[in-house]
Formats: sequence, C-alpha cells, structure tokens
Amino acid sequence: MASVGLDRIPVAPGALPLIGHTLRLGRDPLGFLRSLRQTGELVQVRVGTLPVCFATSAALIHEITVERARSFEKGRLYDRVRPLVGNGLANASGELHRTHRRLIQPVFHHTRIAGYAQIMSRRAVELADSWAHGERLAVDKVMGEYAVETLAETMFSTDIGRPAVEAVRRDLPVILKNMLLRAASPRLFDRLPIRPNRDFDRATARMRSVIDTVVASTRRAGRTGQPDLLSLLLDARDEETGAGLTDEEVRDELVTILFAGTETTASTLAWAFHELARHPEIERQVVAEVDEVVGRRPVTAADIPRLTTVRRVLDETIRLHGVTLLMRRTTEPVEIGGHLLPAGVETAFSLYAVHRDPAVYENPDRFDPDRWLPGRREAVPRTAFVPFGAGTRKCIGDAFSWTEATIVLATVLARWRLRPTGDHVTREAASAMAHPDHVPMTVRARTD
Repeated sequence: MASVGLDRIPVAPGALPLIGHTLRLGRDPLGFLRSLRQTGELVQVRVGTLPVCFATSAALIHEITVERARSFEKGRLYDRVRPLVGNGLANASGELHRTHRRLIQPVFHHTRIAGYAQIMSRRAVELADSWAHGERLAVDKVMGEYAVETLAETMFSTDIGRPAVEAVRRDLPVILKNMLLRAASPRLFDRLPIRPNRDFDRATARMRSVIDTVVASTRRAGRTGQPDLLSLLLDARDEETGAGLTDEEVRDELVTILFAGTETTASTLAWAFHELARHPEIERQVVAEVDEVVGRRPVTAADIPRLTTVRRVLDETIRLHGVTLLMRRTTEPVEIGGHLLPAGVETAFSLYAVHRDPAVYENPDRFDPDRWLPGRREAVPRTAFVPFGAGTRKCIGDAFSWTEATIVLATVLARWRLRPTGDHVTREAASAMAHPDHVPMTVRARTD
C-alpha cells in the first residue's frame, strides 16, 4: 500500500536551515544530482524550504513522463525561466501545449529538416574552411557560435532578422550561464542586486524585445512563404480551428527553440571532439566511415542514416554529458514509486544522472560508443536512455539537433584532426546541459 504524503520520503543528507540543499546544488550540482540515488529511488531535496521529490531511476522517470504524464504539469524550473521563454512549447500545459505542438510539428517535419540541412552543411563547410593547420581553437566557444548563428539563420532568412541574430549571439550565452542557478535558488534571491541577477534580467529583456520587433516587422512586411522558422510559425494554422499564432506566441516559440536548440548541439559537439581526441581508435573508425559515405563533398541529409558510427559517438556523448535537470508538478494526487503524492508537489529528475546509473550501464563513466551496437544496445532498456525526454513532452527539435551535430562532426573530420593543447584539463560545468568548461584544441590537417 502506498505511503501518503511526503514525510515517508527520505531527505537527502546535507540540508541546512532555511536554505536547504541550495549550497550543495550551487557548489557541485552534478555530483549532488548523481549522489541522490544513494538515498533512494524517490528522494526529497529542499530548495530553500520548498521540498522537491527527485526520481533517481529510469523506471520512476518513465512513470512521471509517460505512464502518469496527465497527472503532472511543468514545474518550478519552467516557472523560473518564464521571463525568457514565456508560454512557449516548453512551458505550455494542457490544451495550450497540445494545440501549439500540433501547430509547430510541421516546422520540424523531415522534409523541412532536409532544407535546414543545406544551411547547416554550408555553414559547417565555411567553418572548416576558416581554420588553418596549427591554429588553436576554443572548441566550446566555436561550437557555441556555430550553433547559435546556424539556428538563427534557419529562423530568420531575411535581413529583417539580422538584429535578432545579433541579440541571440550576444545574450543567449549570458542567459544559459545563469539559468540553472536561477532555477535552483529561492525566489527571494531574485531581488538581490548581484551580478548574475542583473545579467540574466538584462539579457532576457533585451533578447525578447528584439525578437518582438522582428516578429512584428516581418508580419507587417507580409514576408510569408520564406523558408525560415519565423515565416513558418507566422503561416501556421491549426487544422481543427484554423487559428494561427499571435505575435507574442510566435516570439515565445522562437525563444524556446533558441533556448533548447543551441546549448544541446554546441555542448554535444565540443564533448564529441574532446572524447574522440582521447580515443584515437574510435576516431579512426569515425573518419573511415566519413571517408566512405561522404568523402570531401558537403554532407547532405541523405547521408545522415548511413553515418551510423557518428550516431553512436553522438549517442554516447549525450549519454555522458546530457540534460542536467527537468521538473514537473503534480496536478492531482498520484502514486509514484509506492508513495502517494498530493497535488501541487514539485518533482524533478536528472537525465544526466540516470544515464550514468551503474545498475543500467556497465562502466557508466566510460566513453564507449560500442555500447550502442546491435546486440549490446538491447541490454539498455528503452526507458533508460531518453536524451531528449519522453512522452508528449519529448523535445520537438531532436531530429534538428541530431542532423546538425552529425553534419558538423562529419564535415570537420573529413579534413581536420583536433588535438588537446595540453594546458587545460576539461571538466564538466552545469547549465541546461553538463557542458564542458573549456575545450582548447589545436587544428591538425589530415595527412592520410
């Protein structure tokens, strides 16, 4: 029989009066999230005085996101980033979420992805062409700029969108840097006149304002029919009602896509180059596949399904360095893991932590793309590898991100080898993703 209420759910060690686990989350968020499974399958964490129930197993996460998804809405994390993403798809609930997802889904149809792939490939070639043998790169920064600018170009294909591109390039890194701290801090901290708060508020307001202006200008100019995300959103109509999106709703969806689609791609690519340099035998396998499938021509959308080794590398990279924190809130009493949670309870889970669960993954901290080969992949339950979430809340742009990452990796490795400079040990840092703190590498021309 399920225990009722929160008092039977164990509390993670280290909580302090009034601030709870906020200090532990701030000092070592990734280590803290991984440690929770030692306390139990469902664990209480205190954010200030607010209790948050953390699910630490793939089975419980599947219950929350799929089996009992209708008993949950988006939780506190999304409330805290609402100044950035408004009521976009990531934040919307209930019928609003279902309507917007139905409207936006065609924007990420595979036929549209093929068109976006042309932009991704052209920009990847331009990026590789801009390098020189022996050049030193901050790969994390380079991949971040590539992801932001490429996504911005797919959103805003006309000159009207240039101010938005510049705002994204300037402000989005600031927002991402401060987002997790903002989400995990008690709301009263928002009013403190400290630099992270000032930077977050200023960057958020500025980016939203610029995109508002671009959306309104594009609507007035009547430039629909353009092959970009902005025009597709302005043209979108619900098949059931015939209604479209307001300018504010279009703005919220654009910012949501920017928020979700840049750090994922940039972090995954930076880590992939870092891991391949540390595992030369795996790198040789990837290079051989790229040579066979693509050669030196630009990568196309048709090449993606044949680059299976590249896909395994990307799967393993995002398993190791994935999404840090997601949250939900119960909308009615619901039983989870043998505990009956009342309505209004904040729940949370870390895909990063569950993807390193030793009960599921052999040598969970090891970079091993071969774990995704046929015959070994079946050893991992489908519910235990969900890099883009699951259920109706699964990321709508997963194919977009995977196409972009595959194209960049194949384009670069066809010409270059990236090697560590040797003067920095790359470590994980927590934001929306477990991104690398810094990845300095030297470009070496392929000589084979």
